[in-house]
Amino acid sequence: MVGGVVHFEIPADDQERARKFYQEALGWRVEPVPGMDYSMVITTDMDAATGQPTAAGAINGGMMAREGRVTHPVITVDVPDINATLKTVEGLGGAVVIPRSEIPGVGYTAYFQDSEGNVMGLWENVAPQAPGTPDGA
Repeated sequence: MVGGVVHFEIPADDQERARKFYQEALGWRVEPVPGMDYSMVITTDMDAATGQPTAAGAINGGMMAREGRVTHPVITVDVPDINATLKTVEGLGGAVVIPRSEIPGVGYTAYFQDSEGNVMGLWENVAPQAPGTPDGA
């Protein structure tokens, strides 16, 4: 859903301690992502075929090391074009914290600071490929 909240992230000083806390306090599944210093935080049941939450309005999230300017929980919003959104953010007095970067085969992410100093996340889905073409061209 464009403009909708689609993800959250929780920075942690001690990720193992934080994993244990959220698993025991809220019953969330916290699953490390192989090859990354990042864990998926599963708060709700997911559809096995799509990997999306089955409950309307439900979202899952992630957990990573607290570092740089991402020091508090982040709300991530779906947008059709991260770079265009970042230009708008800057025009309104916000700032780019982390520019658009790719999560291979999945989508793109970026972080910005709003007019009040809050850091927010952006998500852009990978464009669907045309059938029968390896690169969608």
